Amino acid sequence: MASLSPTVSVSVPRAGHGGGSTPPHYGGDGGGSGDGYPDYGRRLRRARLGLAVALAPILMFFVSLVSAAIVRRGLPTFDGTTNTYTHDWMPVDLPFGMLLFNTGLLAASSLSAEFARRQITRQAALAPVRSIPGVSLGRETGFPWLYATVLLGAGFLAGQWLAWQEMAARGFYLATNASSSFVYLLTAAHAVHLAGGAVVLLYAAVVSLFHKPIEARRIVVDVTAWYWHFMFLLWVAILALLWFMR
Repeated sequence: MASLSPTVSVSVPRAGHGGGSTPPHYGGDGGGSGDGYPDYGRRLRRARLGLAVALAPILMFFVSLVSAAIVRRGLPTFDGTTNTYTHDWMPVDLPFGMLLFNTGLLAASSLSAEFARRQITRQAALAPVRSIPGVSLGRETGFPWLYATVLLGAGFLAGQWLAWQEMAARGFYLATNASSSFVYLLTAAHAVHLAGGAVVLLYAAVVSLFHKPIEARRIVVDVTAWYWHFMFLLWVAILALLWFMR
């Protein structure tokens, strides 16, 4: 006769309970993990969205300046001595050689910023593998693209200062004419916005010296690199406008 054995219940341990250790979660998929670890994927998307929202008023500001310059260029002014309307818009003798050299520096800095963004993205992708005990991928020694971007950006700002000095030496100051006023206003506004990006890049470079999460540093570098690309394209548009209005 067959006999039935009593049922034995087996308890399966769950991850995160008991003696097991939970591996680090980097939030690369962007979904809510609910395990208390930062969701860096979602933070990166929010940071990029915030950058797009912040760039919209900056773009509108420069579009307004360009529109005002174009309208002012064709607008006649009343001369009280002759009781006639005259066009007082005069061409500005710009140091285009220096401006083109500065454009080359900014283009190189935009390229190095992209290399820095890709470099830290690769490091963030390998971070979960490096955290596995017993796994070693070697020590990565890449080119310091972030520092190169800061130096090239500083070189561009110094070159812009020299270009302004050359304009003053040629007799074109801020209050010389409406045309020279718009030149100083456009280039100075762009330099101020670029300097803000350089400060953020310098912050990211300094933070990389400390033990900060790689994903947190990636967010700063990624967003600032896209901002830097925008500043480069904006400068190309400004330079084309100055060439058209010369």
